[in-house]
Amino acid sequence: MTRDSDFKQVVRARMAGTGESYTAARASLEQEAYDAARAEQERLVGRLFTDGRIAHVPARRKVRAAVLLEVLARFEPGREYAEREVNEVLLGVHEDFAYLRRELVNYRYLERQDGRYRTAAHAPARSPIERQEIPAWEGHWLEGFLSGP
Repeated sequence: MTRDSDFKQVVRARMAGTGESYTAARASLEQEAYDAARAEQERLVGRLFTDGRIAHVPARRKVRAAVLLEVLARFEPGREYAEREVNEVLLGVHEDFAYLRRELVNYRYLERQDGRYRTAAHAPARSPIERQEIPAWEGHWLEGFLSGP
């Protein structure tokens, strides 16, 4: 059952307008939110990637986070990587692999311990300020990606 009362009100408003059941209205709204988040992600990164590479790392945090999510998809969830392996993956994206590696750790997408890296076990908890700078796609995609196939 949904705990967010604001979202429940939106679901109930949709139910009243469409005649759908609660479950159907909620699923439709969640799909619309997913589609909107994916469209925003594609808008943010679509023009930056050419043949899987980026010419420059964006300065704007929201766009940079969107790029990092695209880069993160190149890693296998749960697998442990040596720093050299991480660098090889990141060199396929941009020549400043050290900066990308540091940003992936800073955004808590990768975890580092004793020179070994792995994707985070769970999506990071974000403060309200951080949530303003993170694309909506993170909330829809990241947890499922990190949990693996």
